[in-house]
Amino acid sequence: MQNHKPLVLIVDDNATNIDLLVNTLKEDYRLGIAKNGPKALEYTARHHPDLILLDIMMPEMNGYEVCAHLQNDPSTMKIPVIFITALDEPGHKTHGFEVGGVDYVTKPFHAAEVKARVRTHLALRQMREDLSNQNIVLERKVREKTAELQEMLNATVKTMALALEMRDPYTAGHQQRVAHLACAIAKKLALSDEQLQAIHFAGSLHDIGKIRIPTSILNRPGRLLDVEMEMIKLHPHVGFEILENIPAPWPLAEIVYQHHERLDGSGYPRGLKGDQILREATILTVSDVVEAGSSYRPYRPARGVDVALEEISNHRGVRYAPDVVDACLELHQKEGFRFEPN
Repeated sequence: MQNHKPLVLIVDDNATNIDLLVNTLKEDYRLGIAKNGPKALEYTARHHPDLILLDIMMPEMNGYEVCAHLQNDPSTMKIPVIFITALDEPGHKTHGFEVGGVDYVTKPFHAAEVKARVRTHLALRQMREDLSNQNIVLERKVREKTAELQEMLNATVKTMALALEMRDPYTAGHQQRVAHLACAIAKKLALSDEQLQAIHFAGSLHDIGKIRIPTSILNRPGRLLDVEMEMIKLHPHVGFEILENIPAPWPLAEIVYQHHERLDGSGYPRGLKGDQILREATILTVSDVVEAGSSYRPYRPARGVDVALEEISNHRGVRYAPDVVDACLELHQKEGFRFEPN
């Protein structure tokens, strides 16, 4: 049981004061003794006491200096220090608190007062440690739950994307490839991790609204009729309606809603312009144009990535955000970007 008692270090150069403090505390605590500042620092580094009773007026190094050293060391800065000294001027007390002391007792001291203050500060330290441990446990549980929710969200997104691809096999993998390129562009533009996640999920679902478009239109070879094209242009709004009530920390629904908008207002379905368009959506737009333009569609043959890159280059700063176009071109032309397989 003795080893479970808190360890209190007494630092004083006066043997009488040490004896008084030892007699006051020996029944309840394990005790360490140091008669000067350097010895106190040496003892603390080796034994890490639970609390220090520290005299101020000592040779070689005064108590203020000892306390300041303890506060500057991450391994000892949380050890509570109670000054016990004959210096009773308000300025001395203030300085004691400024250098990191938690309490200040003047000599001659009363044994009951010292015991009460030691007991109080040890209890406070234990409460802080317990709270810190609880916070660590809670943080771990939050991380675990967040990881579980992330896995559920990933699975949900993949399932929704697969449901669309089963109806439209000609564009199988299109959403994943768009998300792949969009995230690469976003990384190149140094967007935040939150924005990257938003782009990844929005890219993986940006065409989910096509689930309402008849497969006879999606899969029909040959040039689409004007009325059929107008029906296809509804898919961003349908995607918004599908996603808007799904809880998410990012504006997924709005990004999907805007992925066919253009800077000059020539896009659809709302004809948004310039700053009205979310940053994430401007990236998704360029990625979508490049992937779709380079791939096969029932109504036209694959045109290749060079033709798609020429499209965004020709409309740089007009339809498409200049820095997004530049990042996309650099990825393809200088860094050898390739779309991942389905």
